[in-house]
Amino acid sequence: MKSWLLDTGPLVAYLDAGETSHPEVSACLDGFSGRLFTTSAVITEAMYLVSASPEGPSLLVEFLTVGDVGVVDFSQPSELHDAVALMEKYSDTPMDYADATLVLLAERLETRHILTLDRRGFSAFRTRRGNAFSLVLDHWIQTDGG
Repeated sequence: MKSWLLDTGPLVAYLDAGETSHPEVSACLDGFSGRLFTTSAVITEAMYLVSASPEGPSLLVEFLTVGDVGVVDFSQPSELHDAVALMEKYSDTPMDYADATLVLLAERLETRHILTLDRRGFSAFRTRRGNAFSLVLDHWIQTDGG
């Protein structure tokens, strides 16, 4: 089964029709037939951003539930240490905590496919094995959507 990692930007854009990338993200996600995975840090960021709309938090929970999105937590001390090490390594990009947890999740799931709007960051970030990320939205736009 195909697996994609889900970053904050596309998650918020999917739920908010007013976001400029909503049409592309929606078409990409609606055409996806695999399993999405994200982290609790991404959910925290997304929940904050969608809370500007009264129905935003409920829409987020419904999306996660109906889509059976796998949400993984990286809050154990050793995982926090690994996240901070990544943030320090990519401080010039920069990498925030949610980004670091997605890199750690990519390593755990052995996947490199990510739905993100952070092209600059995830074009530069690498797993500890040196694997580059595949930016699935860009690929979708070039092949299916564009």
